[in-house]
Amino acid sequence: MIIKPRIRGFLCTTAHPAGCAQDVANQVNYVESEGVRSDGPRRVLIIGASGGYGLASRISTAFGFGSSTVGVFFERPASGNRTASPGWYKTAAFTEKAKAKGLYTANINGDAFSQGIKDATCDLIEKDLGQIDLVVYSLAAPARQLPDGSVVRSALKPIGEPFEGSTIDLNTRELKPLSLEPANEDEVSDTIRVMGGEDWELWIQALLGRGLLAQGSITTNYTYLGSEVTWPIYHHGTIGKAKEDLDRAKAALVGPMESVGGKAHVVVMKGLVTQAASAIPGMSIYLSLLFRAMKKAGIHEGCIEQTTRFFNTQLFGSGEHRTDEGGRIRMDELELRDDIQQFVADNWSSVSAETLNDTTDFDGYKQAYLEMHGFEVGGMDYEAEVDPQVPIELQAGEA
Repeated sequence: MIIKPRIRGFLCTTAHPAGCAQDVANQVNYVESEGVRSDGPRRVLIIGASGGYGLASRISTAFGFGSSTVGVFFERPASGNRTASPGWYKTAAFTEKAKAKGLYTANINGDAFSQGIKDATCDLIEKDLGQIDLVVYSLAAPARQLPDGSVVRSALKPIGEPFEGSTIDLNTRELKPLSLEPANEDEVSDTIRVMGGEDWELWIQALLGRGLLAQGSITTNYTYLGSEVTWPIYHHGTIGKAKEDLDRAKAALVGPMESVGGKAHVVVMKGLVTQAASAIPGMSIYLSLLFRAMKKAGIHEGCIEQTTRFFNTQLFGSGEHRTDEGGRIRMDELELRDDIQQFVADNWSSVSAETLNDTTDFDGYKQAYLEMHGFEVGGMDYEAEVDPQVPIELQAGEA
């Protein structure tokens, strides 16, 4: 069948298998162009491994260090005329590339919040790898089923004061007004339960309890802080409270990780187009301005450039970590450069449908969004027939 992007609101409901595979190939090529090192982790567990920074971390460690990787994700295979989710196709492409290199790769498809997936992952690690040297937690989900069976959902809302702003319609390029009422206490606490650090702690406890973390092992959790223009909806909103909870979780994990001579890190990454970021009100304008400023300055990075630089210069680099007063490793230093943020601030209030091309890189933002789903990837023939059915060898979970 011929597959085209189908966008509803901020969601693209189709994905292109060949385009997703080419996107993975491009990321692999970038990592390999940076050179293969032998001073990184041998065995890596990535929780949330099928897209964004999680997939990039899997590619960076596998093809940058030759790591064996276990990827946990929750993706949908194709069914009838419905395509698979982009993460399904990208995991299939990663698996094929990794196996062609002779790299161990295991895939677990299911709800990472569940105890069943935690147990299955631990069983696999114990059987195949023995222990893990690096645990990357990069999970983004709108809801979470708690151990008691109840379900809590996140709410992307401001706290205290209503939020008035705009977002860019991906289809029409029009600016649409946004008005969000502040979250109530339950919405704040539920968002923290879904997007905060509690499940990260549960994963580390499960691994430690089974003796599966190697001596000197490391765990990381990615976060985003943003700049002042995004703070009303992000840093000072419900999602900001959830991100603050990562700092609490990191502090709680210091002692347990020290029991194996290991460390826990919260890592602040730059703003990028991911499925999670595209759902946050107002971020399309900010990221479009940011892309224009950073590309003009020659310092723009995608997920794969960020994770590769993080592993090579910070986590497994020879120098000291670049940390802030909260002990977080900072990878957003280029985004927060004075000249970049000055450009964003100067143009923030003047963005309109008429000025979109002159002041922002909305075209680049939209291309990055479509590339997530395998569309607008260079060198692809999108008029060619493709088979939406692409298998993945799963070691646990369900297809």
